[in-house]
Amino acid sequence: MPEGGVGASDARVQQLAAPVEVRPITAEQGQRLEAAPQVMLPNNVQVIERVGDRDILSLVGAGVAGAAVGAAAAYFIRSDDSDRLVGNSREVYYEQLPRGLTRQVISRPNGVQVITIENEYGDVIQRSRIAPDGRETVLFYDPYAEDDQRPDYYADAGADLPPLRLEIPEDRYIVDVSEPDETLYYDTIVAPPVETVERIYSLNEVRRSPRIRDKVRRIDLNTINFGFGSAEIQQSEVENLQALADAVKRVVDQNPGEVFLLEGHTDAVGSNVANLALSDRRAEAVASALSQYFEIPSENLVTQGYGEEDLKVDTQAANRENRRVTLRRITPLVKPVQTSQAN
Repeated sequence: MPEGGVGASDARVQQLAAPVEVRPITAEQGQRLEAAPQVMLPNNVQVIERVGDRDILSLVGAGVAGAAVGAAAAYFIRSDDSDRLVGNSREVYYEQLPRGLTRQVISRPNGVQVITIENEYGDVIQRSRIAPDGRETVLFYDPYAEDDQRPDYYADAGADLPPLRLEIPEDRYIVDVSEPDETLYYDTIVAPPVETVERIYSLNEVRRSPRIRDKVRRIDLNTINFGFGSAEIQQSEVENLQALADAVKRVVDQNPGEVFLLEGHTDAVGSNVANLALSDRRAEAVASALSQYFEIPSENLVTQGYGEEDLKVDTQAANRENRRVTLRRITPLVKPVQTSQAN
């Protein structure tokens, strides 16, 4: 991959039926709110438990929605990146927009603004970074957010796709090495999706659909070993993130609009609910470390916990390899890449 060629490579794989035009995130006039808006729950979704500061949600009639009754996929956690994003901010405020949308504006001491538009369910519609000179970099954008024909909230956006046909070696699709390797990490990150991207997906659709996430390669960070029941990164292991951080920063420096998904996982010991919360904290811990120690902009990282949904080692026993975090570059899934090049 030549330097600066990531967007062009993605564009060859992202084959949209029609061009997508991204509106400036500040295009609509908003009415300032006194406090953060209350998030609603979609129909057929309920909070079954609150673990710490995280809500565990369940689909009413999950079997009908395609998830096996009682399986981990019947439950999901509402990940919220706000705490990471607002760290060291100068000002944070919210605006009410038409059609039930809200806009969060984070102003930082360096003059940068990170602006996010969400719907009434707290799902991100668009996020952009505004430089002090007013230049906007789009991080992700959902052009179909207000499409009445869109599938229900709990539908798997990848359910109708055929099984993935992998035409590259497995070890180039899932990078799993015992020693940090910046070159291998970089080559994996900049590689395009392994199959056609037919449309732009919302961040929520990517988070909820294993089949959509399978379109892009992943890096298993087995150089970070979480203790049983813990989301803490040992200080002695922080340096193991250096190679990954260098690879990510190299890509972000070329294109500031790149987006990376950090996925948290657990072993199968314990309840689905507890493991979802724990896995989400693990993903957040790695994202926070990448920003705090290695200066990766927090807005370029999103997180999601999957609990015991995707075991690396098929065992119900305690297993250190299953207690992990993985990383994927999801940029070509969540916005039109030609637009990202223009920004």
